[in-house]
Amino acid sequence: MNFQELAAQRCSIRGYRSDPVDEAALEQVLAAANLAPTAANRQPFHLVVVRDPAVRHALGLAYNRDWLRSAPLLLAVCTEPAKAWVRADGKNYADVDGAILMDHITLCAADLGLGTCWIAAFDPAQVKNVLQLPEGIEPLALTPLGHPADTGRPKLRKPLTAFVHHDRW
Repeated sequence: MNFQELAAQRCSIRGYRSDPVDEAALEQVLAAANLAPTAANRQPFHLVVVRDPAVRHALGLAYNRDWLRSAPLLLAVCTEPAKAWVRADGKNYADVDGAILMDHITLCAADLGLGTCWIAAFDPAQVKNVLQLPEGIEPLALTPLGHPADTGRPKLRKPLTAFVHHDRW
């Protein structure tokens, strides 16, 4: 499959089968995450792989959706802002770098036939507490990882003319 097909195929999955994710597939997803480019190659991120049902349940309370708890794995993308590149105007790129890492995860998972769903609307203090994140480490995004039990929703996208500008606005 070419990249355009992969990008079109990837969607947010909100239903998962209970069968486990093959360890080799998980390793491929983690390796793809590790290849994510970062500003000034600072790599200010960490990934927490959550298999333990009790920890998955506790994380599910930070984002209260039953389908989240049904996935056999959860991945937590965390950033370390103090180690990130900072632009001259003060913009810290930790969140951008973490977002690119998450995109690599979701695309690789889709390529392997696995489902993901980018989650940011969680209680960060609760996630930080459940994962016992050290000072200076911030949870950025969560995703379940597993075999889809649904097909996702159709993608509704703006036409290119609604957001692409040439030369100037």
